[in-house]
Amino acid sequence: MEFKHKSVLLEETIDGLRVKPDGIYVDGTLGGAGHASEVCQRLSAKGRFIGIDQDQDAIIAASERLAAYEDRVTIIRSNYCYMVNELRERGIRHVDGILLDLGVSSYQLDNEERGFTYRVDAPLDMRMDQRQDRTAADIVNGYEERELYRIIRDYGEDKFAKNIAKHIVAARKKAPIRTTGELTEIIRQSIPMRVQAAGGHPAKRTFQAIRIELNRELDVLRDSLDGMIDLLNDDGRICIITFHSLEDRIVKTIFRKNENPCTCPPDFPVCVCGKKSKGKVITRKPILPSETEMETNPRSKSAKLRIFERRVTE
Repeated sequence: MEFKHKSVLLEETIDGLRVKPDGIYVDGTLGGAGHASEVCQRLSAKGRFIGIDQDQDAIIAASERLAAYEDRVTIIRSNYCYMVNELRERGIRHVDGILLDLGVSSYQLDNEERGFTYRVDAPLDMRMDQRQDRTAADIVNGYEERELYRIIRDYGEDKFAKNIAKHIVAARKKAPIRTTGELTEIIRQSIPMRVQAAGGHPAKRTFQAIRIELNRELDVLRDSLDGMIDLLNDDGRICIITFHSLEDRIVKTIFRKNENPCTCPPDFPVCVCGKKSKGKVITRKPILPSETEMETNPRSKSAKLRIFERRVTE
């Protein structure tokens, strides 16, 4: 299957990066290289681009798409949480811009074998990195009921989390749950019909929760952002596109903390904690897709772009 993914907020993100022709830029979620190709077009022969992705299919697709820029492009199969080390191994200490486009690509959703979608019956997989042994089936069949409840409640924000977890445990006692279709049917039985009729697909939130848990998406994001901001040169920018409130909340909170890290009580006349600002938040409110983009690419509807600019203080 051809790797197809329509980049969300493309112009807004590239404008936000303010690409310098001789600069060094990193895309930590390379995907099909939609954003990456736009960055590379703006680089001179002295510029450098590093693309990171843990999905082998994305690596192959991006390598083909960026072949014309191979003199300035380095592609690495890894998770962006290892960005600092991956760059250091290649002699790079600081960069001028970083991009993250979080969530699942259209290719991953549309490729039935990957098991990300609830719209077809396929093996319960959901691995972003297929070198990983554990799959979604291991979580569905192996987690205790209270653990399933926790992730569906916290990562799926589903008010029927307790009932869904209960139904999953009851169903797997009869036989292991192996496919997306089996799981979807169990979820349907857990949610009242009147609610299903009024809302979106009943399995959407549970599938999101399992995918986030399996791939440690929120932990990786939370643990990586400070280090990425430290990577930036003065005036360098980091642009992050999120697709649900949990991701957006983390980005918003960490950006604000890096802008104003002071922990002194508000009534202190001067700062004594010694924590200095690392820069400023460019987007007080997130940048959202235009009406036109949402019409042409419905998957962009939940996207939000936030931008932080580094300020190096002596």
